[in-house]
Amino acid sequence: MALSALRGALGFLSRLPVGHSEAAWEAFTASPTAFPLAGYVVGALVAVPFLAAGTLPAPVVAAGYLAAVVLVVGVNHADGLADLGDAAAVHGDPSERREVMRDTTVGVGAVLALGAALAALALGALAAAALPAFVAVALVVAAEVSAKLAMAAVACLGRPSHEGFGATVAGDKRPADLLGPLAVVVPVAVLVVPATAVAVVAGLGVAVLARRWAHARLDGVGGDVLGATNELARVGALHAGVAATALFGEVALWTRW
Repeated sequence: MALSALRGALGFLSRLPVGHSEAAWEAFTASPTAFPLAGYVVGALVAVPFLAAGTLPAPVVAAGYLAAVVLVVGVNHADGLADLGDAAAVHGDPSERREVMRDTTVGVGAVLALGAALAALALGALAAAALPAFVAVALVVAAEVSAKLAMAAVACLGRPSHEGFGATVAGDKRPADLLGPLAVVVPVAVLVVPATAVAVVAGLGVAVLARRWAHARLDGVGGDVLGATNELARVGALHAGVAATALFGEVALWTRW
């Protein structure tokens, strides 16, 4: 069941060639824990460029990371962020904002949201690339796990705004269902303290804000909110982890690098 749920999560949350099946999809939508589990796999892959941190110039490492994110994750979640950006620019009630999100036209809000998120991610990657390789890799993995935990948190704490992916994932979830995902992220949270712990907490903070905004502006959460949460939580977690390293230093769980 767990492996099937992980396969379903990777099939939806990444571009990895894991195949698609109805059983895996149903297992994934029924198990919020599959979100952060998939984050470990995705995080390990997108963190590969940071193995060269300290050897290659930081801009080269950061560019490799951005390329890896696009190759492994794709643009599905970024599309959700774009739709949310357009909805945020609308002055109207929740139904009007949701209607704008269904429009295929790209507005100024979408461009601003995507541009700001990409710039922030690039700056966070540059800062991480200046750290020791082990610390940088740990932070990038933690940021990806945190982003997927944030999606699970929105699913467990939010109410669906309309029929669709959001309703499928969040419709029957309760706050207590978040305990599983929280337990899953503990290993990465303590990998390099306090940096990775701060990164995980930052992702949860983004989830709380995203859920609150969506309930107030969209009357609930949907697939676009989940996707946007992933993108924003990744950025927030990476910057928070880098900032914590700069302020407090780092202590690896097994050894100091």
